[in-house]
Amino acid sequence: MNRLKKVAAAAALATALAPAAALAQEPVKIGVIMFLSGPAAAPFGVPAKNAAEFVIDALNAGKGPKPYATKGFGGSKIETAVVDEAGSTTTQVTEFRNLVQRDKVDLVIGYVSSGNCLAIAPVAEELKKLTNFFDCGTPRIFEDSSYTYVFRTSPTATMDSVGAALYVKAAKPGIKSIAGINQNYAWGQDSWSDFEASMKQLVPGIQIKTSQMPKLFAGQYNTEISTLLVAKADVIHSSFFDGDLEALILQGAPRGLFKKSMGVLTTGETAMYKLAAQIPDGTVIGARGPFGPYAPHNAYNSWFSKGFEARFKVPPNYAAYQMAQAILGLKLAWEKAQAASGGKRPTNEQVGAALEHMTYEGPGGTVRMVNGKGHQAIMETAYGVSKVVKGKMTIVKIKRYPAEMVNPPEGVKSADWIKGGFKH
Repeated sequence: MNRLKKVAAAAALATALAPAAALAQEPVKIGVIMFLSGPAAAPFGVPAKNAAEFVIDALNAGKGPKPYATKGFGGSKIETAVVDEAGSTTTQVTEFRNLVQRDKVDLVIGYVSSGNCLAIAPVAEELKKLTNFFDCGTPRIFEDSSYTYVFRTSPTATMDSVGAALYVKAAKPGIKSIAGINQNYAWGQDSWSDFEASMKQLVPGIQIKTSQMPKLFAGQYNTEISTLLVAKADVIHSSFFDGDLEALILQGAPRGLFKKSMGVLTTGETAMYKLAAQIPDGTVIGARGPFGPYAPHNAYNSWFSKGFEARFKVPPNYAAYQMAQAILGLKLAWEKAQAASGGKRPTNEQVGAALEHMTYEGPGGTVRMVNGKGHQAIMETAYGVSKVVKGKMTIVKIKRYPAEMVNPPEGVKSADWIKGGFKH
């Protein structure tokens, strides 16, 4: 009788646990959004998509480096619903709602465009869907609002601009003037504003020769280039990205744009290999953080960079690195939340709570979720200058800047932090 009771009890327990076990093994569906068409596809969207494919395939096979070696997310296979970011912000909001309400995704990773991030953030909050912005740089996301379901595992444009200003001051002693050409929307405006303000702090009395703000994806910049050449500034700053960056380099090179003035390309890493012949030696190249040529020599970078290049025959650029660390951060948070819930499938709220204030290691080094009430990452950054050696682009004279040196402290807006003298 006792034996029968034990068998019955075991059967009852197995029956009770079966739904939870089955639920844990259901696929985790992630909406993944990046540019797959248009001028931003080749330098940003396609590398990010390739990174997502490489990382997810490796995780599903249980072939990630520790602590990413478990299969999928907590044993559940990862599936993706991929969406093209091309189109208006209105289109992207509609696509986001479709991912959540029609496709029933568990999580969302996306967005290169700062404008799209600004539009999506309140919608993600409304729909209570955990969303991780992997690339867009505007600091306004968490400086102007507070969110429960929105995260960004990559640093903001403020880090790019402050790091660039620090590098320029050291690389060009006696600098007296600067100029800029940046896209006329959130990303370009914020990038130039932070660079200009940083230079004013670092070099009191510096002259601002001109600030050109052409329309996003304008494509033709001969008028702006003429204005910059006439201005004869010591340094020209540009946060241009994607096709605009390539067009600026191709149109400016024949006219000696970055030979007559030191060029600072804060996203230049995405074009440095393709346009090596057109980028003059001594151009300051940024990679939006410790990515690409600035990535650390750690096990995560070895796994990611070697695996990515072996599969896609090109090295991963910073958009690829940012996508990789976005996925890895969510994996750790998912599994931490799952463990805390006794192995049950975690809710978005539980995953978000696990990701808040998390510190983890990835291909770009240490990611610390410390700003934006634990929703915004900070990292170190690095800059160097271009030098073509035997036809191949290399980066030399590299300088690294600790995270606290180039990011504002928690609760302080970037503009106020810069104007206050970078105090912590």
